[in-house]
Amino acid sequence: MTEQWIGRIEEILWPEGPRQNIWMILDGARSIEIFRMLLACHLEYACLYSGPLTPELEIAAPYLVQLDHGYRDTHQLIQRAWGNSWGVFLRSDTSLKKLRRHLRELLIVRDERGNRLAFRYYDPRVLRVYLPTCVTAELRTVFGPIECFWTVGENPETMLEFRFRERQLEPRTISLDSRVLTFDQKQS
Repeated sequence: MTEQWIGRIEEILWPEGPRQNIWMILDGARSIEIFRMLLACHLEYACLYSGPLTPELEIAAPYLVQLDHGYRDTHQLIQRAWGNSWGVFLRSDTSLKKLRRHLRELLIVRDERGNRLAFRYYDPRVLRVYLPTCVTAELRTVFGPIECFWTVGENPETMLEFRFRERQLEPRTISLDSRVLTFDQKQS
């Protein structure tokens, strides 16, 4: 991860400068370092699971984190997470409480037999494949108060952006190696 890439990611996440509307869902199951970073940082966060958790589950749980533009902890989190499938970024102007409530509704899905399954949509490898398969009603449910999702592409030199507008998904690929945005409507 180069400083240039971190700078590009921050430019993409905060094109209008500092605002309190950029979030990250971190997948604690990817590395114990995620939980350690959360405990050490000064960013506001909340576990997406509720109720009493065993220590093992608390460490491996997904967490919603509000990122602060230009803040050292945000910078370090982006640096450590990018390319390691630690989670996804999103933009939403809603409160932590409301956003957490919405994201919790997506944690459990049912298969064609009605069995309840955990849905790890916050894994970038899952989200980037899942969103392009959704119909309009599913996109409405997933996006809710969320304006935009971002994930790492199949290679760390690209960022994938997903927006839901006019009843359809608008995906694009953004190169982190260039000062010029590269738009590509095809997603992998």
